Amino acid sequence: MNVHALSLEGVKLIETPRFADARGFFTEAYSEAAFAEAGIAARFVQDNHSFSAKKGTVRGLHYQAPPFAQAKLVRVISGAILDVAVDARAGSPGYGRHVSAELSAENNRQIFVPAGFLHGFVTLTDACHVIYKVDAPYSRDHDGAVRFDDPDLGIDWGIEGDAILSDKDAAAPAWRDFVSPFTYPESAR
Repeated sequence: MNVHALSLEGVKLIETPRFADARGFFTEAYSEAAFAEAGIAARFVQDNHSFSAKKGTVRGLHYQAPPFAQAKLVRVISGAILDVAVDARAGSPGYGRHVSAELSAENNRQIFVPAGFLHGFVTLTDACHVIYKVDAPYSRDHDGAVRFDDPDLGIDWGIEGDAILSDKDAAAPAWRDFVSPFTYPESAR
């Protein structure tokens, strides 16, 4: 397994090897011991699966506030996405900055996004299946979002035309109106 630290503290790009033969391939997508050895000690409690039918679908930027803040391990099993994490930890040197990575079924990459970050993605192809592990259960009362295309964040989503959004994401508040429930360097929980 190859783990690459991205430019925001704690966000990591992960490449797990594929073992291919005439039948197809096998990959070990997650091993608690191997991830802990790579510095990812999250204990995942839930697996989520999202399907987006059309290219240009945006999901995000989402977060769960403490005590239900979530670290995520994201991967694509069909299609391709641009995955984005925004540092939302008040006091962090990276506060308000973002990183992005292309994840696809073909490149077999995963991204680890720690608690304290906003998270979202845009589909780069039709028929995208995205699965992700989280280390805290979902809580409707602690669910939040920030507008994905807020100019203060300066994220290039690479979208041609209008994004396909949920009503929740279309109504998400601006970054300047966001009051972070996360602090740095303290744990997000």
